[in-house]
Amino acid sequence: MNRRLLLLIFVLAILPGCKNSNIEINGKLTDPVSGEYIYLDELKSNDLITVDSVSVSDEGTFVITRKIEFPSFYLLRTNESSFLTMLLEPGQILELTAKRDSLNIPESISGSEGTELMVKYNKKLQTTIYQIASLRKDYLKNFRSPQLYEVMAKIDSIAQIYLDDINLYTKKYIDSNLTSLVSLAALYQQVAPGEYIMDSRKDLKYFLRVDSALSIHYPDYELVRSLHEQVSSMGSGIRNQNVISPVFIQGAEVPEIDLPNPEGDTIRLSSTRGNIVLLDFWAAWCSPCRQENPNLVKAYNMYHGKGFQIYQVSLDMTRDAWIKGIQDDNLGDWIHVSDLRYWNSVVVPLYKIEMIPANYLLDREGHVIASNLRGESLQIQLDELFKN
Repeated sequence: MNRRLLLLIFVLAILPGCKNSNIEINGKLTDPVSGEYIYLDELKSNDLITVDSVSVSDEGTFVITRKIEFPSFYLLRTNESSFLTMLLEPGQILELTAKRDSLNIPESISGSEGTELMVKYNKKLQTTIYQIASLRKDYLKNFRSPQLYEVMAKIDSIAQIYLDDINLYTKKYIDSNLTSLVSLAALYQQVAPGEYIMDSRKDLKYFLRVDSALSIHYPDYELVRSLHEQVSSMGSGIRNQNVISPVFIQGAEVPEIDLPNPEGDTIRLSSTRGNIVLLDFWAAWCSPCRQENPNLVKAYNMYHGKGFQIYQVSLDMTRDAWIKGIQDDNLGDWIHVSDLRYWNSVVVPLYKIEMIPANYLLDREGHVIASNLRGESLQIQLDELFKN
């Protein structure tokens, strides 16, 4: 074969594998100010760092390019009050048209799915902020009225409806975009300075869920690590509290589970009848689960000979991660099953699982004795059951 032709074929073969790591922002301001600059800030865990700035042309156009290695959050701003939060990925070309004083609500935007999702969310958020701000008019109108306290109570009630609505919207938004970094941004949205939509205590399960999902996909991203540190700092509280309400009350018979073990053999939950069984939901990516596993090992070693069994259901995504978690935590002595479908596992809607770890202690006929037993509480309950 001709050497030059061979070289050409080789070059063409490798070109598709060369990934463009640049981002490009092509913007147009519909009401430009001559000589104005527009700035690009990179969002860090505790800071905003200006990484570029360009002059806007007399026609309102501008172009910003930057090399990035992985998806990251940026702010595009004309000033401190007009900015657009963007989620940009290597190779993306963002096309944007907006007014200079309202970048956060662009007239048109394309080329970045993450940024488009954030703009969609922001439109809903701005509606909520406007609704709450409009209630101030009623307050001022009745400021000197004898019925002021009644008016304030009504205003508070209406405001709470608006807040509950945006909270529910945010949760659905997170559920729909769980593996995207936009779910991280949604956790920290505010309707006013210091007034967060998501409460890290009341909405704890969403912080845990986003942490577990993003830690798999973006383990090295600074903002994801910051979230993981925040969630980990809650660890002892999570492990020592029943942070979810059990779906099945004491005495209820739990639904059948019929899933494969690591070897591919299907094992039914009902096959454990005749034993006291801990039905445990966990995953290798779940830090609180892994911290609880030594307690399960201790309980199993103490009571298995007396008729205690553990049926452990994993919400892992891959067999390798699942097996490694079992091996690393020395969990190989009891029953393990999983369909490896993460939060799409069949057990999630069946048992209405909102966070893990979660568990049910079952009697010999498969009825609930207790739920969400952690640490010493599991040991105490088993001691009571087996002492006679």
